[in-house]
Formats: sequence, C-alpha cells, structure tokens
Amino acid sequence: MDVTTEDKTDILSVELHELQEKLLQIGEKKYRGAQVFQWLHDKKAVNFDEMSNISAQTKALLEKNFYINSLKIQKRLVSDLDNTVKYLYVLPDGNKIETVLMEYRHGNSICLSTQVGCKMGCKFCASTKAGFVRNLEPSEMLLQIYESERDSGRKIDSVVLMGIGEPLDNFDNVIKFLKIVSDKNGRNMSLRHISLSTCGLVDKIYSLAEQRLGLTLSVSLHAPTDEKRDRIMPVNKKYPVKELIKACDNYFKVTGRRISFEFALIRGVNDDAETAEQLIELLKPLGVCHINLIPVNEIREGEYKKSGFVRDFQKSLCDAGLNATVRRTLGADIEAACGQLRRDNM
Repeated sequence: MDVTTEDKTDILSVELHELQEKLLQIGEKKYRGAQVFQWLHDKKAVNFDEMSNISAQTKALLEKNFYINSLKIQKRLVSDLDNTVKYLYVLPDGNKIETVLMEYRHGNSICLSTQVGCKMGCKFCASTKAGFVRNLEPSEMLLQIYESERDSGRKIDSVVLMGIGEPLDNFDNVIKFLKIVSDKNGRNMSLRHISLSTCGLVDKIYSLAEQRLGLTLSVSLHAPTDEKRDRIMPVNKKYPVKELIKACDNYFKVTGRRISFEFALIRGVNDDAETAEQLIELLKPLGVCHINLIPVNEIREGEYKKSGFVRDFQKSLCDAGLNATVRRTLGADIEAACGQLRRDNM
C-alpha cells in the first residue's frame, strides 16, 4: 500500500454507521457522515475537494484520516457483437482483476471479481490457473461498478458476483460490500438485483442464509454426483453434493429466494443422458429452482470442449418439469468469460 495511505482508513470500505462513529471520534458532527457517504457512493466523488457542501475544515480532517481508493484501467475490450465491455483493472498494489459489463434488454449488468486469483481449483476455469493472491476489499468491489460507469457512461442496474474469485471465501468483505451498495443513503441498489455465485462452500451458504439479505444465490454445480463432481471441482471433496443440496434447500426455506444452479456442459464429461437423469433426480425434490445451462468456456490451458448436446440436455430437464434455460453468450469475440485476460497479462 502507498505510504501516504497506510495510516489512514479506506473510506469506501466503511459502512455508514461506522463512518458516523469515526467522524464523531475526530470531533465532527454525526450528520456529516450521511453527506460524505452520499458523495462517495451516489455522486462517486474521487477526492474530498469535490464535496461542495463540506467545509474546508472538515475536508482537511477527512484528508488527514481517510483515503479514497482507486482503480486504473489497463485494458478495455469492447465487443462488436453486443456491446459487452471487458475491463482489466489495476489495483493500487499492482495486482490485476477483471470486470465485465453486459447489456441486456432489461438494463446493464456487471460481473464483478471478489478476489485476486482463486483457491478453488475448478478444472475448467481460467481464474484459478495463476493461483490465489489476496481478497478484495469492499472498496475494490464497489469501484468496479463506479469506474465502469464512469468509463462507459452507462448506469449499472444489476450485479453478478461471478468474476475472478470465490465470493464466499471472502465472506466478511463481500457482506460489507453488499451492505454498502444497498444503503439507501448511497447507491441504494436493491439486493434483489444482485446475484452471488459460489462453487459450494456449504458452511458459508448457511451463514449467508442467516444474513437474510434477499439476494439470489447461484451455485456452480456442474455435476450431479460426487464421482463426477470430484473430478472437475476439488471443493466437492470437502463439501459433497448431498451436503451442498441440503444447504441450498435451507437457503430457500430461510430466505424464500429461489436457487439458481449453474451447469457448464462439457463434451464427453457431463453432457450425456445419464447425467441429465441424475441431475433430475437430484434437483426435482427441491421444487423451486432454476438450472442455467452454459456451454463451457474453452480456455487455452484446459482440455475441456463445448458440448454439442446443450439443447438435448435442456429438453430432458424441461420434460421432467424442471426450469432450465441456456445462458446467452455475450462478448464471444473478446473472451468475456473471466480469467483469461488477467492470465494473458501475467
């Protein structure tokens, strides 16, 4: 970290009630907290001088005790097919993360990273190839929204925590990010417009349910049995399929929010009729759930190839009464799936 900020507080990572308390401790009025918070998260101020309704004396106190974190764009790729924008951001310590801005009929959505690298080791994922470096701070997640809006001129309507990293492995920072981004005094984004994707950290799924935040939980399932899932997702050896499904059932019962299961179809690995029947048997008892079928993202370091039976697989699930859709591929001409751009730049 920069020596000029090491003794200061990262103000973008501070919830409103924490900011108010810190301002009281340095002799400021509590109400100033809401004003500063709004400047940071609604008006997206990049420095304290921009805060026109804050006195020079207060700005000096803010400058002395806090710093406003920042990201820099190293690379930007724009799709000629669908206006998808892929960013490679440089963090203050020189590490790099990816963010993808996607355009839909219902608005703009952003796919955020939550860690630098990933520990999970899923065999088909580029994000894990260079290993894990560190967790992202709440400010570094928020700034992926703010900087992408500044650069693109588009308002972001929804967020998907599905970029580089496992969100539930950075649990405390992710929860703080969610509380800050949804605070009515700042960005005021409804948590119903936010999805969190996990490879299946069962203990953290229970903890997330206890938060009762109302966000959508997406579970990267990719195989319906331990035998098949063990081969492509090492996390399954710690949290087997039955334990994962039990945690998902609990999440739905506690929050009332439908679970979405991500299922990347890999040629010759998990795209056959037997796997479809096993998936039906596994998920049918859950009742309300959604299955998002994804042609696997082919990465240069990997051996897995896209399935040619995606529509057949979908039909089998739908015929059995399950809600299954095929994910629309965005940014195909710029390799918009997370991980590859950072890997290339390393």
